[in-house]
Amino acid sequence: MDHLGIQTAITSLSSPGIRLNDAGTIQRVARLCNDFAKQMATDHPTRFGLFAFLPLPDIAASLEEIRYAFDQLRADGIALHTNYQDRYLGDAHFTPLFSELNRRKAVVHVHPTLCQCMLGVQPEIPPALIEFPHDTTRTITSLLYNGVFQRNPDVRFIFSHAGGTLPFLVNKIGSNAAFVSRLGPNGWRPIVQSLYYDTALSGNPQSMGALLSLVDPSHVLLGTDYPFVSEARAKSEIDGIQVSSADTLRRIQRDNAARLFPRLGP
Repeated sequence: MDHLGIQTAITSLSSPGIRLNDAGTIQRVARLCNDFAKQMATDHPTRFGLFAFLPLPDIAASLEEIRYAFDQLRADGIALHTNYQDRYLGDAHFTPLFSELNRRKAVVHVHPTLCQCMLGVQPEIPPALIEFPHDTTRTITSLLYNGVFQRNPDVRFIFSHAGGTLPFLVNKIGSNAAFVSRLGPNGWRPIVQSLYYDTALSGNPQSMGALLSLVDPSHVLLGTDYPFVSEARAKSEIDGIQVSSADTLRRIQRDNAARLFPRLGP
């Protein structure tokens, strides 16, 4: 962070999360991770924030962890993955979860992960290269199709990696007849443009060009994917964010996040 000029980072438990079969153990490990992250933020209050991890797909335990995270830990938001045991976030299973997050006007960061459909398709190619960006698009499509964004307008969603393949596919998705009847008179555009997107592994003309043709720069946030990438790669990605003005760059690098997380500003 010092080398890259990053004053404050918000931590989260990334993919693959807690891949265990025992629900009680998942709950205990999630609590342990959240407590550890909170201690980091307590020890270094200007350097770290916290996206709390939930013991999904257990909804009751996750609702309890939301209460603990916000009321006790004062978390800055919640970290979700794109699917849990192949259930995407628009599934009705998650309805109580999003109702509570909407009530709390929560910030929710969504990172891609594995699903069973990825396994063995191209075993020589790491899933993070191709399948992870597609999984982000799958879960956004699921949330759109099932009306989750529309029913929960006070949740501030952040999607990793410039929205995955969404900027390329959104017109195709949104023009589908089944979607048109579900999205309301204004269609997909205002919904998708109300979401936030981070720049992790997307600091290049192709990714940023596609994203900024879709959304206003005020909805783009700096992300690095560190420590899953090297410091050198993180620096290259930050340096690769080429925008029209210094003001726009400052918004992406800091001001947009400070607006979402005022306690970490100015």
